[in-house]
This record gives sequence, C-alpha cells and structure tokens, in this order.
Amino acid sequence: MGLRDAGDPVDLAKLYADHRADELVFLDITATVEKRKTLVELVRRVAEQINIPFTVGGGISSKEDVSALLNAGADKVSINSSAVRRPYLVNELALEFGSQCVVVAIDTRHVDSKHIVHTHGGRTPTELETIAWADEVQTRGAGEILLTSMDHDGTKGGFANELTAEISTRLTIPVIASGGAGNADHFVDAFTEGKADAALAASIFHFREVDIPDLKHHLHDQNIEVRI
Repeated sequence: MGLRDAGDPVDLAKLYADHRADELVFLDITATVEKRKTLVELVRRVAEQINIPFTVGGGISSKEDVSALLNAGADKVSINSSAVRRPYLVNELALEFGSQCVVVAIDTRHVDSKHIVHTHGGRTPTELETIAWADEVQTRGAGEILLTSMDHDGTKGGFANELTAEISTRLTIPVIASGGAGNADHFVDAFTEGKADAALAASIFHFREVDIPDLKHHLHDQNIEVRI
C-alpha cells in the first residue's frame, strides 16, 4: 500500500490536541485485512493524552469490541467492513450505545460509471452502490458517515466534492469528507462545493505540510465557521 511511518501515534495525538484539532480519528486500516482487533491499549494511551473527541476504527465487529474501546477512552467507533458484512450491526450498536457513537465509514471507488462501496481498507469491491448504502446506514441508526474516495485518497488533488455534496444534501446526519487533501484550499472546497460537515486528512498533517492552526485561520478568512 505504500504506507509511511509518520511517527508515534501517542505523540502525534497530543500534538494535534495541542494544535486545537476538532477531533481525532484513529483508523487501524489493516486490522480487517490481517484479521485482528484494534489495539485497545494504544487507544487507552492516546485517550490519556488528549481532550478532544476521539473516534476509533478497524476490526470492530461486535458490541463487545465497542465496549472495550469506549472503556479505553474512545468517544465514537467507526465501522466499515463489518457493517457491509452484517448491516444489522449498525442497528445493534446504535441501540446499545446511541447513534452519536456510531460512525459508518464508506470507502468508495468509481467503477463502470457507478460509485461502489469497497471494504478491507478499500481493497475489496462489493455489490453496494455508495449512495444507496449511505441512505441505508442512516436509516439503521448511524450518527455520522465518514466518506473516503479511494480514487482521490493519496493524490493530494482535492476531495471528491461532487459525490460528497450529493450524499450530504440527501442525508440528515453529518458527512465527513476524506481522501485527497493536499492544501488548505481543498478544505475550503470540501465545505463549499462538497457541502461536507467536516473534513479529514492524515499525511498533510503528519508531515507538517499543513498546520492545523494555519488551516483554521484560512477557513475563517473564507467565511467558513470554524473553532479557532
């Protein structure tokens, strides 16, 4: 996958909290592929260092998994492959822990003129169409959708704003844009053209290509409401 070591996750988490990031999302992106659970002890160490909302995903497939992560300090959980495999899991988690705790991550690729849901870190195509699946998980009780365009992810060419806008305007729950951030203006576009409620990025923050305080001031200057 061309993964790069960006440093110690606990140190980075503290840095982002100190820099006033709005939320931290920890996605163990190979957990499902490697058939293992998210590292609960690492989640505990991160949670001890931050004072911002903390979402954790990767390898989550049961209420017991969610309980362990919430007890370790996570505020929300993100599920993807397990929800596709067993959609009623979304209902179960929403009923047990509340919709505000349940984020459904949707990894999507454009295939044969359709937006298709992919699982296992964006590797495995399904028969689900992205927009229909977004509708379904909202109905089942998801509190947020984390929408990652695998076609844009890693390109630093901008978010999938057209698809994000289509989903965001259909749904009543927040939609987080992910995949493609390369500069501050891409975030502006995600909020204006993409109608996103939030935007997520990783490498540009990890490698200090964009600093969070600078980004927030840039968004504020573009009349986008943001906590500074």
